Amino acid sequence: MDTYLVARAVAEIGECLRVQDHLLATAESCTGGLIASTLTDTPGSSEWFAGSVVAYANEVKTKLLGVPETTLEQYGAVSEPVVIAMAQGALKALGADVSVAVSGIAGPGGGTPDKPVGTVWIAWAWPGGNRARQYNFQGTRDQIKGQTVMAAVNGLLGVTK
Repeated sequence: MDTYLVARAVAEIGECLRVQDHLLATAESCTGGLIASTLTDTPGSSEWFAGSVVAYANEVKTKLLGVPETTLEQYGAVSEPVVIAMAQGALKALGADVSVAVSGIAGPGGGTPDKPVGTVWIAWAWPGGNRARQYNFQGTRDQIKGQTVMAAVNGLLGVTK
């Protein structure tokens, strides 16, 4: 992860959110809070960052973010419907205007033929809308987590402008 580029992007995101008087929230599974940590490395982030839910266990996705159990059962945690529900749940749970959610397989184990290690879904949500994208990252666990953070931040640039 190029920390300089990420820091510049986060500063731009923060300024856009601050000017709009909007709050950002995260819902993280495979990154375990790394996106929230990256965002809050920026001085002044308390003006635009509401908080995060680290929803590693499916039970947390359901109880704190409102992801329907039937959606988890039908599609699995690493899927478009689940990550969209996580992003929408973060908006509600944390009273935010914009959110980003991630769920994936950082490895080194846990992959399947259908969802190999490096498969990550990211969703961005705002009142009345959302978008999601699947990524297929390569590398070590730390590299996959870093690539996920970069993709989440880059997506936030488009959502907050």
